[in-house]
Order: sequence, then structure tokens, then C-alpha cells
Amino acid sequence: MKPRLACLGGAAVAAALALGGCVTQGTYEKLEAEKAQEVGTLQSQREALERERNALRAQKAVLEKEKGLLEEDTTLLEADKSALERDRERLRAENEALERDKAKLLEASRQTQTQYDTLVADLSQELKKGELQVRRYKDMLTVEVAEQLFFDSGRAALKDTGKAVLKKVADALKSYEDKAIRVVGHTDNVPIAKSLQKRFPSNWELSSARATTVVRFLQETGIEPERLLATGRAEYAPVAPNESEDGRQKNRRIEITLIERGLLQERPAEGR
Repeated sequence: MKPRLACLGGAAVAAALALGGCVTQGTYEKLEAEKAQEVGTLQSQREALERERNALRAQKAVLEKEKGLLEEDTTLLEADKSALERDRERLRAENEALERDKAKLLEASRQTQTQYDTLVADLSQELKKGELQVRRYKDMLTVEVAEQLFFDSGRAALKDTGKAVLKKVADALKSYEDKAIRVVGHTDNVPIAKSLQKRFPSNWELSSARATTVVRFLQETGIEPERLLATGRAEYAPVAPNESEDGRQKNRRIEITLIERGLLQERPAEGR
């Protein structure tokens, strides 16, 4: 800077000499001081601009970093938005499936109620006579017949009076091809008489034989055997106490129940 200042000073002196011929030492020094001050001011301004530029560069770097973070956040938000859209579509599909299932269940319930009403209407005369009862539980319909209508005591042969009623029951059940028919024999807790124990050692054999007799009769009326199931429960599913004759009479019964055909499917043995 000193050569430049010297040149400036020489130029100033030259200018002063040209204008006035000559200047005093004081005037020269004043001009030099003014020039030096101007140079200092410019230098300060230059340094301030350098600091400002560096600050702007730092600020730019921060902004670039923030921009990168915002772009990452935007990418994550877009991914979250896509995931939420997929979840919404899945939930909508599940809700539609649930609505369809609900409609199917309502329709099945209406059909079951219609079946129940039809069955009751078909057997109205027998119901009035008290020869049988019809019950509905969820999707199952059960016709319960007193033992004495079908069988003599200790016997498994179907009586003629019972055949007429059972024929009407069979005709009422025959049209429900989507259902299976489960027949369950029940007894009271009175042991089998010794004279009959050779054929029926216990109430297990008697109840099972009676259920099988009913199933065989239903098959003979035209119901597919694949829809039929016979089982005996002996005295182990009572509906009344066995301490009284009235209770024992209620327990001696045949239950004929409409059930879903899938319940008859045999489960595959393990290891197959």
C-alpha cells in the first residue's frame, strides 16, 4: 500500500503545484492523512464485506443442510402417506367383506327362521297334542319326541304310532338339503332290567339302538344317509331331575336336530 500511497501523495503534490504553484508542508501532510484515512475506510469496508460473505456462505450451508433434511422429511411423509393409503384401502376392503358377511349371516338367520316357522307349521297338529316339541337354538332346529311315542319301555323297535309321527317329521326335514340331521337317544337313570341286559347291557346300548332305529327309518323315507348321524347319550344329558317319575319321563326322549352339514365331516387323523 505504501507505494500506492506515495504515488497518490505525489499526484496530490503535483496537482497542488499545478494549481497553486507550491503547497506548504502542512497542506501536504493533511492530504496524506486524508488519503490514508480513505484507504483505511476502504480496507475496513472490504473486511466487513469479507465477513458478510463468509456469514452468507455459512448461512447458505445451513440452509442447504436444512433443505436436505426437509427433502428427507418430504420423502418419509410421502412414504407414510402411501402406507396410510394402502391401510385405508385394506380397511375399506375388510369393511366391505364384513358387510358382505353380515348380509350373509342376516340372510342365513332369515332362512333359519323361515325353516323354523315352516317346521312348526308342518307339525302343528302334533305340537298341539303335546306329542313333540320344536326348539330353535342359534342355527339349529331340534324336534324333541317323548320316548313312549316311539318305543315301549326297554325296547328299540319303533311303534306304529311313532312311525306316523316320524314320517311327518321326515317329510318336514327332507327339504332342508343344506342341513344334516343328528338323532340323539336319551334315557333316564334307571338300570336296564336283567331280562333285557343280554341285548342292552346298559342305557348306552339302549339309547344308541333307539337313535339308530330312528335314523334307519329316516333313510327309508328318502333322506340321504350322508346327512344322518345317530348317537346315544344314555342318562348323561338329562333335562330334568331323575328323582321323580315326571322327571324321568322327560329325560326319556329322542332329539332330532338340523345342523350344518360340515359338522358331520370326519377330521383327518394326525400324521396324514
